[in-house]
Amino acid sequence: MCGICGELIYTNGSSKRPTGHASLSAVEAMADRMAARGPDGNGVLARGNVAFGHRRLKIVDLSERAAQPFVDTGLGLFLVFNGCIYNYRELRAELEALGHVFASHGDTEVVLKAWAQWGQQCVQRLQGMFAFALHELDSGRTALVRDRFGIKPLYYAEQPGRLRFASTLPALLAAGDVDTSIDRVALHHYMSWHAVVPAPHTILNGVRKLPAASMRLVEADGSSREHRYWEPSFDKSVADLERSDDEWQDMLLDALQLAVQRRMVADVPVGVLLSGGVDSSLIVGLLAEAGQHGLQTFSIGFEAAHGERGDEFKYSDLVAQRYATEHHKIFIESKELLQNLPDTIRAMSEPMVSYDNIGFYLLSREVSRTLKVVQSGQGADEVFAGYHWYPPLADSNDPVGDYRRAFFDRDHATLCTQLGEDYVCERDESLAFVESHFARAGANDAVDRALRLDTNVMLVD
Repeated sequence: MCGICGELIYTNGSSKRPTGHASLSAVEAMADRMAARGPDGNGVLARGNVAFGHRRLKIVDLSERAAQPFVDTGLGLFLVFNGCIYNYRELRAELEALGHVFASHGDTEVVLKAWAQWGQQCVQRLQGMFAFALHELDSGRTALVRDRFGIKPLYYAEQPGRLRFASTLPALLAAGDVDTSIDRVALHHYMSWHAVVPAPHTILNGVRKLPAASMRLVEADGSSREHRYWEPSFDKSVADLERSDDEWQDMLLDALQLAVQRRMVADVPVGVLLSGGVDSSLIVGLLAEAGQHGLQTFSIGFEAAHGERGDEFKYSDLVAQRYATEHHKIFIESKELLQNLPDTIRAMSEPMVSYDNIGFYLLSREVSRTLKVVQSGQGADEVFAGYHWYPPLADSNDPVGDYRRAFFDRDHATLCTQLGEDYVCERDESLAFVESHFARAGANDAVDRALRLDTNVMLVD
């Protein structure tokens, strides 16, 4: 997890000259606010009307040759990158065969050289999680890009004559001059969907976020265009319908093994957040079978309450013993929860409401004292239809209504009574959003439509 940020000052439309210099102090303020994302290094770079900043967490190529912002004066490009490209070694070999010479051994330079070779289409070749900003010195164009599933965040704030971007919303606030009034549509979604606010909205009118699988191209004069460069398929093909259960099992196992192997590219040890459930236990097993040595696993538990156990250590212990992992059990006393609530909230990029927020924060804090990289089973329910609202949709005559009844926290009428009149939307924005997604082509039935919505929207933000 790194942090990227920057400022673009637009050129005058007639003279094509910058209206000013980018503020290095603003970029430094944004980078400083993200120190927790990148404790291993800090870099800023200003070139006239453009300034980039970076906070580094060293994962791939631990040397200073991979420090950012990354500049290639010969190609006229500079880049700030957050993430990991799992196939960077294969791409590097391909680029070297095409004549490119590398100064580092990491994935950041691969992204820069890939852009130089293939232009915007290079993102089709990137397998990984990432958000990056790349500036072309000759054209004055800047590209803001986010990975296919929006794993890595990218926020931006635009003012007349200027655009700022950062990995977190608080970083943009640290630079100042942001409209902090509440976005009513975002608030409607937030209060309807367990605190989810889909891109491009954020809870603040002055801050937007780039959608997953999207590229925003910002020209020197501030004109911009945005497009979605990838769309997962939720259609059932004839071949899909004809496959046997055994074929599906083999394909699934192959896909899971490939996914785990791709993520074993770090130059630092990799661990697993092991809850003891199916998803995380499967990852531990696959990593062990793939030859990951010295695998460390982490589980968290709490005090029992109201007759319910506060941990699942008995399950995580079984998995840890089976695969001989170096297992860490972290027990949190109830009194620690309230004490750590302010730090939990402070670590959020956007306001979140979930019973497991503080637990996940405390687990992550403990893990960070030992490791920089962990895998988890997060996101599996959106892929394998694990949530309780999917079965009722299987034979639904009212898919949107059934999804709303199962997933929404409250209906529009109730929400209108709970908000002040300045924050009420005239129509049910959240229901309209779901209706528009369910109406799109490319999903055969109601369950597939719900899976598409949850994977592309709810899982992302």
